[in-house]
Amino acid sequence: MRVALFLTCVNDTLYPDTGRAVVKLLTRLGVDVDFPMAQTCCGQAHYNTGYRHEAEPLARHFSDAFGGYEAIVTPSGSCGAMVRELYPRMGERARAEGRGDTLAATLAPVVPKTYELTEFLVDVLGVTDVGAYYPHKVTYHPTCHGLRGLGLGERPLRLLRAVRGWSWPNCRARRSAAASAARSR
Repeated sequence: MRVALFLTCVNDTLYPDTGRAVVKLLTRLGVDVDFPMAQTCCGQAHYNTGYRHEAEPLARHFSDAFGGYEAIVTPSGSCGAMVRELYPRMGERARAEGRGDTLAATLAPVVPKTYELTEFLVDVLGVTDVGAYYPHKVTYHPTCHGLRGLGLGERPLRLLRAVRGWSWPNCRARRSAAASAARSR
């Protein structure tokens, strides 16, 4: 299977080792991974701050850069949710504003084949144990976009539970930092 890694602009800029780790993992699992050099931002920052029209060229560019792949895999729940949940809304909005179906038709091909990494591992590859060993304490915070936007549910935890050597302190978060900021306005 040939997939495209959508690293995201934040990971590419601030956490490039994330991309290298994802490529290493997927390659070890027999996946042919490509990194489209034309990829940029998915438009989430623009869209979520009210610059919805300004997000459209970024969404079109995303579709152009990733449209030819069997699957698009991202280590970001929020960017994955942008593509799967909000790209269709962008198309609907353009239609409602009388701008036709061009945007919706351009974005439609990438929507169903975009996967958050844990979703791709569990649902597409059928993997719940990647053979990881990590002898440290670990805590897990389920992201809002992962839970609500993508419906990841237990997938990340299924993978975490298979990691050997780690311990899990009993931590509970009430909401994500992004949700806290949104609620404080």
